[in-house]
Amino acid sequence: MPSALSADHDQLPASAATPAAAARPGGAVRRWFGSGFATVWLLTIALFVVSAITVPGTVDSSALQSMLPFAALLAVAAMGQTLVAQQAGLDLSSAGIISISAVTVVEVSGGADGKLVPAILAALALGALGGLVNAVAVTRFGITPFVATLGVSALAQGTILSVTGGTMSASAPPALTSAVSDRVLGLPVLIWLTIVIVALVAWVGRRTVLGRRVELTGANPAAARAVGLPVRTTIAGAYVAAGVCYGLTGVLLAGFIGRPSAFQGDPYLLSTIAAVAIGGTAFAGGRASVVATAGGALFLTQLSQVVVAAGFPPAAQNLAQGLVIAVGVGLGTRRLLPRLGSRRRRASTAA
Repeated sequence: MPSALSADHDQLPASAATPAAAARPGGAVRRWFGSGFATVWLLTIALFVVSAITVPGTVDSSALQSMLPFAALLAVAAMGQTLVAQQAGLDLSSAGIISISAVTVVEVSGGADGKLVPAILAALALGALGGLVNAVAVTRFGITPFVATLGVSALAQGTILSVTGGTMSASAPPALTSAVSDRVLGLPVLIWLTIVIVALVAWVGRRTVLGRRVELTGANPAAARAVGLPVRTTIAGAYVAAGVCYGLTGVLLAGFIGRPSAFQGDPYLLSTIAAVAIGGTAFAGGRASVVATAGGALFLTQLSQVVVAAGFPPAAQNLAQGLVIAVGVGLGTRRLLPRLGSRRRRASTAA
């Protein structure tokens, strides 16, 4: 029986598919640029250069110190969206799960440090539960991800309003606030925590058998099923992991904001999709990069800061994000078409 990792050679990371090429000097760099995941970093560098010329106030030390925590929060949330996109899904529950997690950590703790740990666990559990509901709806009942996840978001926000009445009774515990905002080597702990989380998830995705099997399942579910991989379980796991990412974002956001509102997660509905799109992960499934998604989060956050500093109305931010999604999806489709054509040619040759 063929190995699960050799079922579809074209879908594996280049390091696994062509070890000789991986050993050649500069091979990894060439593959990285060829994958499309480098584009977001080139765009981000260009954006900062343009920002320094047109709106220099957005790149001074204070502006960057204010912008980076928001970019970090978006990176954690968009990481969840990336995991779902890798399985050819779209998760619109991010806004509701982030909101209910942020509210939960505040309401359960009552603003007391002594109740912070159970409050965080409750918030993360709600995130996982939201992801599990998404997973069951999509994998067991065949509901379109768009509909299923939007319903979960609405359910979460309805729960917030029914329990709190839209008014928070406390603020985030001081220990959480200080843990998020304290600085290490000149940067908030929030940023370092995000770097560690993104690096860990990227390592699992690119350097472990689990990560490669997840990639194969997203790229070619039929091939994954043929070699005995648990396709439904893998897809379900992606939604649950995404829910945990949203729950963690809610916890960090509560610590950063102090007193979150019932709809604190709403800005993440569109921005997580935009970060994934501009990062180069195709919503058709397959290869994904949480590192590139983090770059997309940095790009979007800086872009929003430039739009505001330039005097454009707030609605211009949504317009900019919409354009980013359109460009990102367009570039992803352009990269995907040659692969689809290659598959069809191999299939016709085999026939």
